[in-house]
Amino acid sequence: MKIYNTLSRSKEEFVPLEEGKVKMYVCGPTVYNLIHIGNARPMIVFDTVRRYLEYKGYDVNYVSNFTDVDDKIIKKAIEEGVTAEEISKRYIKECKKDMAGMNIKPATTHPLATQEIDGMIDMIKTLIDKGYAYEKNGTVYYRTRRFEGYGKLSKKNIDDLEAGHRDDAHKLKVSGEDEKEDPLDFVLWKPKKDGEPYWESPWSEGRPGWHIECSVMSKKYLADEIDIHAGGEDLIFPHHENEIAQSEAANGVPFAKYWMHNAFLNIDNKKMSKSLGNFFTVRDISKEYDLQVLRFFMLSAHYRNPINFSHDLMEAAKNGLDRIITAVTNLTHLEKSAKDSAMTEDEKKVIDSTKDIYGKFEAAMDDDFNTADAISAVFELVKLANSNSSEDNTKEYITALKESIVTLADILGLKVIKEEELLDEDIEALIAERQQARKDKNFARADEIRDELMAKGIILEDTREGVRWKRA
Repeated sequence: MKIYNTLSRSKEEFVPLEEGKVKMYVCGPTVYNLIHIGNARPMIVFDTVRRYLEYKGYDVNYVSNFTDVDDKIIKKAIEEGVTAEEISKRYIKECKKDMAGMNIKPATTHPLATQEIDGMIDMIKTLIDKGYAYEKNGTVYYRTRRFEGYGKLSKKNIDDLEAGHRDDAHKLKVSGEDEKEDPLDFVLWKPKKDGEPYWESPWSEGRPGWHIECSVMSKKYLADEIDIHAGGEDLIFPHHENEIAQSEAANGVPFAKYWMHNAFLNIDNKKMSKSLGNFFTVRDISKEYDLQVLRFFMLSAHYRNPINFSHDLMEAAKNGLDRIITAVTNLTHLEKSAKDSAMTEDEKKVIDSTKDIYGKFEAAMDDDFNTADAISAVFELVKLANSNSSEDNTKEYITALKESIVTLADILGLKVIKEEELLDEDIEALIAERQQARKDKNFARADEIRDELMAKGIILEDTREGVRWKRA
């Protein structure tokens, strides 16, 4: 199995540090709002990597954090007149809902930055003791030049970086904020501003810099040295570069053996931005499509290629996923009425031919997780099943065909077994119960019912005339 390693800029044979085990860290979202579809790409991609590693028999310790203290969270809290903790808790809950919709397995651990402050203070102390960090007026900075090999992940040359920082350095001097020994040094700890959340530290009441958070959480829940560190390519510099500098200086061992990064997502060939009005949250998408369609769409391109999101491409993804679901649904119907006798020789030959298709699927995934080619293998199985199944087949055979599709779809995290559809009267009954719950001011139950219906593809719309509903 080969993985493209950003560190070496080449595909490398995957050999874990400890046989049969994989330690994997994926940078999670900053929770100040609903997650957008750009956040969804690494979530889906690296969940699929994890699923495939598990299918191959590895025991995967998968850690993905929530950044729950940050300038954006504080800004949102001030705007709403609530605490930063209230904002982060609300959006972690919403994020987990979206992740469930995209069928992302919960991480082995989902650490929260705010619960790991002690570890961050300890690592900063170690960096100061080793001469890699220094304190100025309550702020602690990392001495970037002190770390040999700075820039090895992003392939940036430190002297070029400095040239780019000269203007910044001049601005800082003019504004009197020039406390750094070197313009390239970055913050490990910063003092609080009025009204901000803070923690006690030997240097000031304040909070950690963003980069130190991941270094500490990766060390605590995985090890000093891990197998795979992953995230979006926008994190290569400075975030991951700074993590390497911190972790390797503090721990004295290489930080991560393989670095994996997914490419950007564009909207109708343009960069997604609020100013262009092409900014979509995962929740927006869920109003029009089952989130399984979003997952299928994300996996239909190689994770290292930029992917273009458009209505037409989502429609194509919906049709593609429907083809798989329809094939499985047909096999489920045949299974119910198929005769209970041993597989015939002809049937055995067809089942044998699925092994070749499995081989193609594994070859695609073994080649740096080429999910686009892996999906083609699933379509081959669908075609095989569609043209080689009828009411004359045995139950054992139909079940084996169905399992062959479901197993591969499951590695990709695609749910292809249709849940029994809710009948109209069941939906009406749940809506009536929700209306009653709202009258009784039991809003928790009302929300629960709405979420339950949403999970089954039923979308509610509260209008003046009452509640309308439709199937997604």
